[in-house]
Amino acid sequence: MRETPLSNCERQLILQAIADRQRLDGRQTYDYRNIKITFGTEYGCCIVELGKTRVLAQVSCELATPKPSRPTEGTIFFNLELSPMASPAFEPGRQSELLVKLNRLLERCLRNSKCIDTESLCVVAGAKVWQIRVDLHLLNHDGNIIDVASIAAIVALSHFKRPDVSIQGEEVTVYTAEERDLIPLSIHHMPIAVSFAFFQQGTYLLVDPIEHEERVMDGLLVIAMNKHRELCTIQSSGGIMLLKEQILRCTKIAGVKVAEITELMQKALENDKNVRKEGGKFGFAESVPNKRITSFKLDEVAVPTEGIEEQAEEIVSKAETSPAVIPKPIVRAPGTGQIGEGIQNEWLINDLEDDEDEDEEDIVPELDAQSLGNEAEIIHLSDSEEEEMVILEPEGCQKKEKKTSKGTQQKTSKII
Repeated sequence: MRETPLSNCERQLILQAIADRQRLDGRQTYDYRNIKITFGTEYGCCIVELGKTRVLAQVSCELATPKPSRPTEGTIFFNLELSPMASPAFEPGRQSELLVKLNRLLERCLRNSKCIDTESLCVVAGAKVWQIRVDLHLLNHDGNIIDVASIAAIVALSHFKRPDVSIQGEEVTVYTAEERDLIPLSIHHMPIAVSFAFFQQGTYLLVDPIEHEERVMDGLLVIAMNKHRELCTIQSSGGIMLLKEQILRCTKIAGVKVAEITELMQKALENDKNVRKEGGKFGFAESVPNKRITSFKLDEVAVPTEGIEEQAEEIVSKAETSPAVIPKPIVRAPGTGQIGEGIQNEWLINDLEDDEDEDEEDIVPELDAQSLGNEAEIIHLSDSEEEEMVILEPEGCQKKEKKTSKGTQQKTSKII
């Protein structure tokens, strides 16, 4: 699935905001988003959050045969996966150009910079070495994947511990964590990537671009550096021409940001180490009650509770007292009632009485069958749906009624 393109209005809004030295999330030009590091229960598992961008890192190891060209060195592999869960623009089971570029940049940043002592991974020269594998999964995409992936990879490698081994002749024995203590990896330095986005042919510069800013940028410069200000790798993409002064300014900014991030990483590793020693809560279990995994935690605001009882008593004293009149029920019809004064009838009793009156008016008095004699019979036809009644009378009855009416008229005339 292709990503949804930005409209012209959105593009113009972002570019105009950048020209006015403003950003969509309220940051300044050289500000980084907040970084959160959470460790799992096992060594070498962590989640790194940079704003809304999240990456899960997992380090594993196994014994393997070394390369013939380097028989005394272990191997390290990096694998970054972009799943549709992170963004609908990523397709499963297909390596895009972005994925290939990110994997190559990670290998250049971490493996080619010799940040890990690969010779310490050798068990038997030319026969057995440790093969380290770093799997990175993008959980949510909001821009600047390479920075989050580099931080997650180096933090997971620093947190990882491999099992101890012993050699007896040609036999290699691997011990579990219960039998022997785990051994951490030998790390020389911590290279971290810092991304710079350029807009309008290098006129404007932003650090740590978000997804919307990446869509409208003209070029991207990635600088990997450690806290000793040693340049590990540098890569420029987008086809823009950068001046020497621009690159030097970016390296100075990267040196400051890398020092801050490295200090944060070391504090997180030290805190996790102390918690595990004390036997407290550690790993993802610590973050579940605060809902750091499923949702973003909001800053807690203290609510002042001083003098609340006095304020409540004052409000109650000023409030109007309720009337002492006790409402009496008004019986409108059997089985119904009304309580309170001035309350409108909600039981539709008046409507029912009106319907009963209409029914009484529609009723026609029936003639006595005995008075009409056996010759006439009254037939009643009713329709239950329309609730109407029709009375059909034979012609003989009508004639008799006329005769009786004439007779009564003659009697009255004689009396007069």
